[in-house]
Amino acid sequence: MTVTLEASDGVATIRLDRPPMNALDVATQDRLRELAEEATRRDDVRAVVLYGGEKVFAAGADIKEMQAMDHTAMVVRSKALQDSFTAVARIPKPVVAAVTGYALGGGCELALCADFRIAADNAKLGQPEILLGLIPGAGGTQRLARLVGPSKAKDLIFTGRHVKAEEALTIGLVDRVVPAAEVYEQAHAWAARLAKGPALALRAAKESIDAGLETDIDTGLTIERNWFAGLFATEDRERGMRSFVEEGSGKAKFL
Repeated sequence: MTVTLEASDGVATIRLDRPPMNALDVATQDRLRELAEEATRRDDVRAVVLYGGEKVFAAGADIKEMQAMDHTAMVVRSKALQDSFTAVARIPKPVVAAVTGYALGGGCELALCADFRIAADNAKLGQPEILLGLIPGAGGTQRLARLVGPSKAKDLIFTGRHVKAEEALTIGLVDRVVPAAEVYEQAHAWAARLAKGPALALRAAKESIDAGLETDIDTGLTIERNWFAGLFATEDRERGMRSFVEEGSGKAKFL
């Protein structure tokens, strides 16, 4: 399999495994969607790590495969391509990308689907599609602009240049830079911490933020208000408030 899912203690690792560079061919894209949907369904999965291995996250699409496609073929395929990445972005649980080595093109777009990105100090990220006479097609023009702002997104997409880890941290493309040997460990620790939290409240927070960014402030506040009120019907809310009153802040244990 080019992508695998392994879960333990509430944390699932979705691992790209297509040596040498984890090129995202059609089969890998489809498998990624399947496993994102599986992670969404499974009650034993409460947080997710995206990982490409010690040497590379994903160096982009399979260019040889793409070169063979004409306009008609890509009209059909482009929707499935975007759907694969959107399935990752819509996992209703915390998702962290552990970025090692190259995260270029589709690899960068996949990292953008995570809620949090931890990068190796030797990582390089970018959207080099312009150098092929193309633009990003798996969400890069949209997610990158929302994350780093339109001006910086245009800089990266118009030039196709690679961004080293420290610059990526400065512009907000990644959230933490750590030694390469610690990337997966720290990403897993972040996910494991959140896997112990209240699952429905975490889902509510993620969906409120993500949906709110796509709409006006009043609609966003309505989304937040509905989730906020709805959480008062949950056992986790009862457990959290009871623990706060009886034991103090941060002591609650959620199922």
